[in-house]
Amino acid sequence: AFSDELGTGLAALGLEAARAIDEADLVILNSCVVRQSAENRVTARVDSLKSLKKSKQGTVIVLAGCMVDSGTELMRRFPHVDLFTRPGESAPVLDLVRARAWTGTGSRSAVKPPTAFVTIIEGCDNFCSYCIVPYRRGRERSRPVEEIVRQVERLAQSGVKEVTLLGQNVDSYGHDLAGKPDLAALLTIVEQIDGLARVRFLTSHPKDMSLKLIRAVASLPKVCESINLPAQSGDDCILKAMRRGYTSDDYRALVRLIREHIPAVAISTDIIVGFPGETEEQFRNTLELLTETRFDLVHVAAYSPRPGTIAARTLKDDVPAAVKSRRLHEVEKVQAATASEINAGMAGRSLEVLVEGRKNGRWFGRTRSGKLVFFDHDADLLGAMALVEIDRTSPWALQGRLAAPARAGSG
Repeated sequence: AFSDELGTGLAALGLEAARAIDEADLVILNSCVVRQSAENRVTARVDSLKSLKKSKQGTVIVLAGCMVDSGTELMRRFPHVDLFTRPGESAPVLDLVRARAWTGTGSRSAVKPPTAFVTIIEGCDNFCSYCIVPYRRGRERSRPVEEIVRQVERLAQSGVKEVTLLGQNVDSYGHDLAGKPDLAALLTIVEQIDGLARVRFLTSHPKDMSLKLIRAVASLPKVCESINLPAQSGDDCILKAMRRGYTSDDYRALVRLIREHIPAVAISTDIIVGFPGETEEQFRNTLELLTETRFDLVHVAAYSPRPGTIAARTLKDDVPAAVKSRRLHEVEKVQAATASEINAGMAGRSLEVLVEGRKNGRWFGRTRSGKLVFFDHDADLLGAMALVEIDRTSPWALQGRLAAPARAGSG
């Protein structure tokens, strides 16, 4: 979301994306440190920019996002970085650009993606035992409805056809605002914005998803039938140790409720394998949840302790790395089989696809349910709504051909 917002602001000042990093006058790294591996990659990338700074005088380097929680320490570690900005802070970067007189006429505008992310709530109040987010991003802070609407209106006016409303726990939106507007109310307002064709949201927390929100997804025409609902585990003891606030039966009941109201819904989930103390039987309970629930997509990760979290302080990381790896691959194997069966049912159907770009010479985009679709066509279809007849399927994507003339994606 921050990257999209910042990109829009820089484009408005006349800047364009460089073709390669060594051609850039301004390099911005937007960091995510939810997992230790992500933080390690950011650190390595920042270190690698020292050589660019030396070889190309005048290059400005910005480190943004969740890693920026202690500016003094970061300044000591990365003296070649010119600016550090906390999550969501775009104004300092835009002010820097203005001060450097890099602003242009705007006549050379970069290609605007048809999709964008809009953060609606920062931080998290849940303190799941494995998660660093509340410590890095703080407690929950909702953005005012009017501010979000203005941002989405600007995006729609610039050609964006689909927005995804973001929050670490998006279902908590509005509880800290006057009048307590909730996510269902916000969706009702946002979907009325002219020019917008689709609205999505993530990430949902199973203990906070309401029947009101489910009914809103079912009834609002522009809100897509796609829900990300992280389970993390299918075992009650592990869920309790994770401090998730629900049982596996609670989760199953919520999935049934969602599918009862939204029959065409695609549900994705997140799973952590190898959490401290996880036995083979407890892992099998997770596999049973996956087999029974039949998710469209599963994001799986092996547990790794994050310093400062409850789990890192109080639980021993006692599941061997080889066991974690084997369990991760088992989840992937089960999910590949499920996704193959689900996607095979799309063969022969014509699906509406919002065209997001080209990859390896082919157009690609997503259906309302979030299925990735590839197809061939000679015309420029970026941002168009294309009806694609599916002729090949796999666990991860669909292939097809244009079934009808594409149309502009509009409300």
